[in-house]
Amino acid sequence: MSKVLQIACPKCNTTNRVPQDKLNDGPICGKCRQPLFSGQPTELNAGTFQRFINQTDIPVIVDFWAPWCGPCKTMAPAFNTLANELEPAVRLAKLDTQQHPLPAQQFNIRSIPTLICFQNGREADRVSGALPESQLRQWIKQFIQ
Repeated sequence: MSKVLQIACPKCNTTNRVPQDKLNDGPICGKCRQPLFSGQPTELNAGTFQRFINQTDIPVIVDFWAPWCGPCKTMAPAFNTLANELEPAVRLAKLDTQQHPLPAQQFNIRSIPTLICFQNGREADRVSGALPESQLRQWIKQFIQ
């Protein structure tokens, strides 16, 4: 029998229970019927941030960014590519620190972009500064089991 994982829906934030061996089978949300994995980073806000990282059993990589940040814009295409490549083993998410400063303050974000890996709702690691795609892939893959 497969381990059952909690996966937060990127659309409605509902927590879903998904057998680990079914993650690659295109699971959908039990509430809103949308795919749990879209191959795109999940947009978080101050209201969804905490629940999302706490209710997802796979690693969640959050990109703390802002629209005026040049390095953030430079790294965004690689981040998007890796969301498509690495889901459902890991969830990639973005949080606009300009629109939603509270989570950034809570995690003491001093420069952007900053990436934080959350595992079981807790910070496991972080890296600041834009990374080229190969380095970004390598950093994220260390959290995939």
